[in-house]
Amino acid sequence: MKTIYMDNNATTRTAPEVVEAMAPFWSERYGNPSSAHRFGGNVRTMVDAARAETADLLGASPDEIVFTSGGSESDNMAIRGVLDALEGRKRHVVTTRVEHPAVLAVCRALKNQGVPVTELPVEADGSLDMGGLEEAVTPDTAVVSVMWANNETGVMFPIEKIAGIVKSQGALLHTDAVQAVGKIPIDLSRIPVDLLSLSAHKFHGPKGIGALYIREGTQVSPLVLGGHQEGSKRAGTENTPGIAGLGAACSLARRNLDQEGTRVKGLRDRLETGVLETCKGARVNGKTRLPNTLNVSFEYIEGESILLKLDQFGICASSGSACTSGSLEPSHVLRAMGVPFTASHGSIRFSLSRYTTEEEIDAVLERLPGIVDGLRALSPFVKD
Repeated sequence: MKTIYMDNNATTRTAPEVVEAMAPFWSERYGNPSSAHRFGGNVRTMVDAARAETADLLGASPDEIVFTSGGSESDNMAIRGVLDALEGRKRHVVTTRVEHPAVLAVCRALKNQGVPVTELPVEADGSLDMGGLEEAVTPDTAVVSVMWANNETGVMFPIEKIAGIVKSQGALLHTDAVQAVGKIPIDLSRIPVDLLSLSAHKFHGPKGIGALYIREGTQVSPLVLGGHQEGSKRAGTENTPGIAGLGAACSLARRNLDQEGTRVKGLRDRLETGVLETCKGARVNGKTRLPNTLNVSFEYIEGESILLKLDQFGICASSGSACTSGSLEPSHVLRAMGVPFTASHGSIRFSLSRYTTEEEIDAVLERLPGIVDGLRALSPFVKD
C-alpha cells in the first residue's frame, strides 16, 4: 500500500539533497569544529556556511543565528533567556492562547513561579485580537511571544503590525516561526522581530536541529552552560551532521518558496474545495492561512475515527498538533477560536509539502467522503 503523507506540519520527509549534504559528517568529516587542528577547522568552515544559509533564508546576519536542538529549545531559550538577562527589571510576558505547547508550557511554568503572564484571545477565524494586544503590552512587558503561523490551522498573524505595537512599548518580540520558515518569505531586515525560532524538520531538514535568531544587541542568557560554543549562547559540541542538513534545507527552501506559494497552495485549495463539496457537515477552520494547511471539522463525528479509517488506506493526516496527540481534550486552538464542541472533536488537519502530488489529492477525495458518510450514519446526533 502506497503511503499518502499529508501530515507535514508534524514533520517532513528529509530531502535527498539534505541527506547527501549530511552524509560526510557521520564518518569522514567527524572532527570537532571547536578543535584547533585543521581537521576540526574544516568542519568549522561547514558550520559557518550553514549559519550563512540559515541567515540568508531569514534576511538576517550569520552572527544572529544560534543553533539549537529544535523549535522547543529555541522557544524556551527566547522567553526564559530574555527574562534572565533582564534580571527582574521587567517581568511581564504576553502570549496568545493558540501558541504551540513549547511556548504555552514555559509561559505557564513562569506564571506558577510568580511571573505575570497575559494570554491573548483570538477571533473566530483564528486572527489575533489586535486591540487586546495593544492593551496588554505595557512598559513592564519584557517579551511578547506570538507565533508567525499556527501549527494546527495554518492561520498567519500579522507579525509586522504586531512588531510595531510591541516596539512602541519598548518590549522584545519573539515569534515561533517553526511552521512559517521555508513556506512563506520572511525578511527580518525589514520586520523588527527580536527573536525567532525555527526547526529544520518542518521544511525537509533533519530532526534534532533548529535555530534561534537573536537580533544583534538583544540580551539573552543561555539555557545550557558549559563550553563557549555558539558565541557562548549555547554550550555543547555542535551537531555537525544536523547543522549541515539545516543549511542544505534552508538553501532548498529559498529556491522553492515560489512553489510553496503557487503549486502547493493550488493543491491545498483543490483538496479544500473537494472536501467541502463532497463531505456533509464539513467546515474549514481559519482564514489567511499557510499555503499548505487545511484544518477542517466534521460535525458529530470523532476526528480520531476518521484518522484510523484514513490510515487503513495509507493516508496520513492529523487531528491537530503531534505534540498533543493522545489527548482526549479538544484542540486548545479550536477552543480558543470558539469552534463548537460538536465540530472541534471532528477536526482533521491535512498539511501538504512540495512532494505532494495531484494523484494523492485525488486519492484522499476518493476515500474521505465515504469515511465521513459511514461515521455519520453511526452517529446518534446526525439527523440527515
